[in-house]
Amino acid sequence: MQVNIVCVAQNGRLQYEALAFMASFCKFHNGSDFRVTIAEPQPGPRWPDDPRIDAPIRAQLTEMGAKIVPFSSEVFGAEYPHGNKIEALKILPKGEPFVFFDTDTLFLGPLSDVPFDFAKPGASMRREGTWPQPDLYGPGYHEIWASLYRKFRLSFKPTIDESQPVEYWKRYLYFNAGYFFYKDPIKFHQYFLKYATEIRDTPPDELDGQAMYPWLDQIALPLVIHKLGGGRDALPDGYLDGRITCHYRALPLLYAREDQHVIDVLEEVTAPNKIKKLLKEYEPFKRLVYQGRGHKLRAIIDDVDLVKPEEKLRRKIKNRGFWFR
Repeated sequence: MQVNIVCVAQNGRLQYEALAFMASFCKFHNGSDFRVTIAEPQPGPRWPDDPRIDAPIRAQLTEMGAKIVPFSSEVFGAEYPHGNKIEALKILPKGEPFVFFDTDTLFLGPLSDVPFDFAKPGASMRREGTWPQPDLYGPGYHEIWASLYRKFRLSFKPTIDESQPVEYWKRYLYFNAGYFFYKDPIKFHQYFLKYATEIRDTPPDELDGQAMYPWLDQIALPLVIHKLGGGRDALPDGYLDGRITCHYRALPLLYAREDQHVIDVLEEVTAPNKIKKLLKEYEPFKRLVYQGRGHKLRAIIDDVDLVKPEEKLRRKIKNRGFWFR
């Protein structure tokens, strides 16, 4: 079975992350049933600057086997770049299974080891309680999430994890949008776009005072997953965002908190000269990978830091002068 792996890359940070993404993919997937499509937003009224990938990086990505496919930004664009992942799905073949990954993902093993059931969509469970942030006087988590399911006439009760306390964020279906998968990208795209735009344009009253950006994709995603028959248990623990992939989010966070194996893979796949000469143009790779500051950063992180919320870990990294992005 052919499976489409898709990410979004454009000029700037994402194109450099895409190089590391593709280099790690090639390490484990030579001649496999997984093919990589890189969705590239095109110039237009929603982008004040040209978002296309630089020519030298485009050539290297293509040489490594990626297929770069353009798409038009009809709804989001520069005002909400996270919306790229919603609009990009329309370029994939209808009825063919797909896995979307953010470019800040590193492959650590073959995707053929992952027990995907593409009929049952899923998304990343490596997340924190970033949304919503209920006010002291309400509405709370339950009312906020219930209002969204009610808006789209979806059953709410089956999404609740009864093992979690009432009004604790993990009780309610919530994902990180760093990866998601399904059997049909077009159907997934249609619901993702519908839910995201309607939440943005006509949110329920219960969402008053809640930040929409940058969380809009992660607000809509649980609704899409539930609508299409998926949930928390779409994949066993420990495969994606674990043994087979690592969604590191930012290079300083990779060096600060990921296993040594992740760092070893990163430094191995970015070592070839043809990759190195391109990645050195981007300061985070230059400073942390090639000048060795990533290892200095790792040395200042202790076990206490690793159990703190990501926001506090980021603050320590920034305060020590190691935050490059």
